[in-house]
Amino acid sequence: MPHEHLSRPLSKPLVDHRVYTIRLRKMGEFLEVFNRMAMPVLMQTLAHPVGFYVSHVGPLNQFTHLWAYDDLADYERRCQARDSHPDFAAYLAASEHLIVAQETRLVRAIPMPGWRMPPHP
Repeated sequence: MPHEHLSRPLSKPLVDHRVYTIRLRKMGEFLEVFNRMAMPVLMQTLAHPVGFYVSHVGPLNQFTHLWAYDDLADYERRCQARDSHPDFAAYLAASEHLIVAQETRLVRAIPMPGWRMPPHP
């Protein structure tokens, strides 16, 4: 099942929720640059992606990615590693003309007693 990960709880309770608005008709170029230049750095430094999404309804031309962390200290340490990685500046320069806006949120998991995980098949 391709999306079975969506029903599993995260083992890391803090999630960095980033939304990038991409220039009109530039999503393909952005995704290529992101995958080629950012992903190797992000996988090495952030290491815990939750998922990658593009908008289909509502505000369009948006790319969302989510990364999970143990706590705020873990987030800050990993972001520092990303930002100081020698290859990250090249990605920022290559993607700068493709990005219109960026939103970043940190969201924390909470217990929800009325919600039960469905059993895995």
